[in-house]
Amino acid sequence: MTFASPGPERQFQDFLAEGKFMIQRNIKTGAFIFYPRVLSPGTGEDALEWVEASGAGTVYSTTVTRQRPEKGGDYNVALIDLAEGPRLMSRIIDIDPHEVTIGMAVRAKIGELNSEPALLFVPDKKDLSHYGP
Repeated sequence: MTFASPGPERQFQDFLAEGKFMIQRNIKTGAFIFYPRVLSPGTGEDALEWVEASGAGTVYSTTVTRQRPEKGGDYNVALIDLAEGPRLMSRIIDIDPHEVTIGMAVRAKIGELNSEPALLFVPDKKDLSHYGP
């Protein structure tokens, strides 16, 4: 069986490859949805549209994954609450992974992991409470 269009996960990856952070929104309820899906969670409705996300988020939880320096060194893995509502897992870059804190304001940045486009986050420079003097 072939489909007329690619699935939502492929569409999301294609948007990232184009430099766009897009998420789905339920047309009837206005609720934002992440991870990309065919049907809206809880309602089963298929009336979903892609909209550009603001990119703003807040760190909900954080951990440091340790690995040897020759394999890239330690990195951060965090749960991020998007301004639109959904929570997602990602990495926070451009900061020492041990310096990431719960409540930190972050901004989406499209980067690359394992030679694939990836949604990453960087500290939001507008939130100066997480920066030294």
